[in-house]
Amino acid sequence: MVFPADPETDAARLREALADSLDQGGVLRDPAWRAAVEAVPRHRFVPGFYLPADDRDGQGLTVWEPVTAELDYGRWLAAAYSDTTLITQFDGEEPDWKAPVVRRGGAPTSSSTLPSLVVRMWADAEVAEGHTVLEIGTGTGYSTALACEHLDSGDVTSIEVDPRRLELAADALYDCGYAPTLAVADGLYGYWPEARFDRIVAACSFRAVPPALLAQTRPGGKILLTLSGWLYGYARVLLTVADDGTAEGALLPGTVSFMAARTHAAPSFGNPAHWAAGLPDKHRTARHGPERLTAATEEAFHLRFLAQCAVPGAQLVTIGEVVHLVDVVSGSAATLTPGDGVWNVREGGPVRLWERVEGVLDAFDGADRPGPETFTLHVWGGGQFLRHPNMPGLSLPSDSPDTGRLPQ
Repeated sequence: MVFPADPETDAARLREALADSLDQGGVLRDPAWRAAVEAVPRHRFVPGFYLPADDRDGQGLTVWEPVTAELDYGRWLAAAYSDTTLITQFDGEEPDWKAPVVRRGGAPTSSSTLPSLVVRMWADAEVAEGHTVLEIGTGTGYSTALACEHLDSGDVTSIEVDPRRLELAADALYDCGYAPTLAVADGLYGYWPEARFDRIVAACSFRAVPPALLAQTRPGGKILLTLSGWLYGYARVLLTVADDGTAEGALLPGTVSFMAARTHAAPSFGNPAHWAAGLPDKHRTARHGPERLTAATEEAFHLRFLAQCAVPGAQLVTIGEVVHLVDVVSGSAATLTPGDGVWNVREGGPVRLWERVEGVLDAFDGADRPGPETFTLHVWGGGQFLRHPNMPGLSLPSDSPDTGRLPQ
């Protein structure tokens, strides 16, 4: 296929259309962010990516089709300027975009996040001119470029755990004239050489707030994080750091999910049938069914986050009609099996997993089903606690090492 030697003309038109669409959707409340969207050439950051095919394969796996300018110029450029997340890597392996192949299944490990969410994250973090910013998760570099366009490149630091991904992002950023500080680093530990920051924004999710990030934020500065867990519940929080290094902030409304920081990804748990085989035969009738967590609703999305605070080591999988909860940390397990309009629960191990989940659901219903924005997260040396005026407090996992504080 022959495509224009210089796609910049087409790209400029598509960038304006994307900005119009985001503006109409209420995302571009600040004119400076609209100007950034209109200026940053997203197509330069995604020379290749994968899009899902319309149908799954014979085993039910998602079929991922490679998209490049050489394969289909029109599809490539249109997708680059759509409000869509573009998958650029699976299972930590960088594709060969000169000879890409169709993929079946696999776990996405890097992407160019949909532009509306990127802008929303920067705006929700209350980033303003003159702020020094740490971005965790450079990815393709598109989000970094938007920050550089709005601020000054010298005020932007972006870190990425994947060296090859950072190399490609760096090439694209420098080719576009942006020169932020870039480093290969694990977001769990932030980036001490450039600390302290006015704002820290993470484009990946963490099970709990990494202590290093509090220490690397100036008093009065803010940290915008997505919190997640092994039940795949997510919540966003905007924390304000106090003079004493503690922080607190309300959860933000809406449903947002990010890939987990690689050090916080869920572990493998083997064959659920093996776990179920060790459970007692005796069962009880569940007070709440698993659909409270698995339904495709905003409330279920929120409830998964609350529930995993009570069972932070649990993972959930459905095989046939049986729902399995497996906790590799405590060695506990539970199954829920449907029967005559009810769910029957079997539980074993030191933690009664579903009983704990039901306790959260009881409290949630008793508080009149409060939304995310009614919860506040408090973080200090003694722990990380999610509080609501009408519910018992919940703790976040405390498995992040304490990396200390900057000297006063």
